[in-house]
Amino acid sequence: MKNKKFLLISLILAAVCIAGVLVVNSTMRYSMLASVLQKGAIYALVAVALNLLNGFTGLFSLGQAGFMMLGAYTYAILTIPVESRAAVYQYFDGGIIQFCLPMAVALVLAGIVPMLFAWLIGLPVLKLKSDYLAIATLGFAEIMRALIQWKNLGPVTNGSNLLRNFANYSNILFPIVLSAVCIGIIVLLINSTYGRAFKAIRDDEVAAEAMGINLAKHKMIAFMTSAFFAGIGGALLAMFQSSVQANAFTSAMTYEILLIVVIGGIGSVSGSVIGSFLFVACSEWWLRFLDDPMPYLGFSVPFMKGGFRMLVFSVVIMIVVLFFRKGIMGDEELPAKLRKLSARLKNRPAKASKKEVTK
Repeated sequence: MKNKKFLLISLILAAVCIAGVLVVNSTMRYSMLASVLQKGAIYALVAVALNLLNGFTGLFSLGQAGFMMLGAYTYAILTIPVESRAAVYQYFDGGIIQFCLPMAVALVLAGIVPMLFAWLIGLPVLKLKSDYLAIATLGFAEIMRALIQWKNLGPVTNGSNLLRNFANYSNILFPIVLSAVCIGIIVLLINSTYGRAFKAIRDDEVAAEAMGINLAKHKMIAFMTSAFFAGIGGALLAMFQSSVQANAFTSAMTYEILLIVVIGGIGSVSGSVIGSFLFVACSEWWLRFLDDPMPYLGFSVPFMKGGFRMLVFSVVIMIVVLFFRKGIMGDEELPAKLRKLSARLKNRPAKASKKEVTK
């Protein structure tokens, strides 16, 4: 009965969210709210993909920006119309690729290419642990960024120049729905036998191996899956920005995604989703007024100028981390939080979750 009630509430919330997005799409397509919804959905997908590694498998990776960059470049290169390539690759005689693929095919390839790179670097790198794995994956991302900007690869990647004029979407529902579908697939994987193996590896590798779990195989599956969806997220980000340049995919982008995972809760999918929208809204919308010198009561505040917004945003993050040591959601999902809240409102203890019983 309770499951049916929460399922009904979830369906109602989903319907309300879809209705809200449709209203925004029809009346405020070019508003800041529309931009936050699109970028928040894209970041949510990338954050959930990183959480699959960091939160559910226990692998500390910092190569997410590199996989996003590979996905963005793959999609952009393959969807530039043939007649536009001479203008885009103006310093490289139109480039060596002279064909254009449909958007759907290019999106799939935008996930497959980073996944193949993840397999290649995963063979030696996944033998490392903890900080060493993080440093190795961060180094991979920086190497890929340098290679893409290398002049000798310019006929393919356009060097350090912008890629533009590639296929784009015209409806803000597209990135939101696609991100939701991809996150749903990741949730199904987490709740499958592979997901249980990931969690066992995270909790205790020795015990997991003693139970017959192939550590190398399952770590590789998690690493490649995370790279696949990060690549799709990179392609969506390229479409959102209408241009691609390697300089945008720095290590700072990886730290942003990691920050979202930590704020939302390591090991919580819904936490990563909520954290993504809060991060994008705070950093790019709600605190935007702090960058403008505005007079208050006839007095102009001297420190309200460009860059002050990010200072305040950093303080907000510190406050959130201090009050939510395990993130907003901890390692729980939204339904579990709602059940606990409902139990508190009724002044009775909530049913212990399976995780608490095993402990």
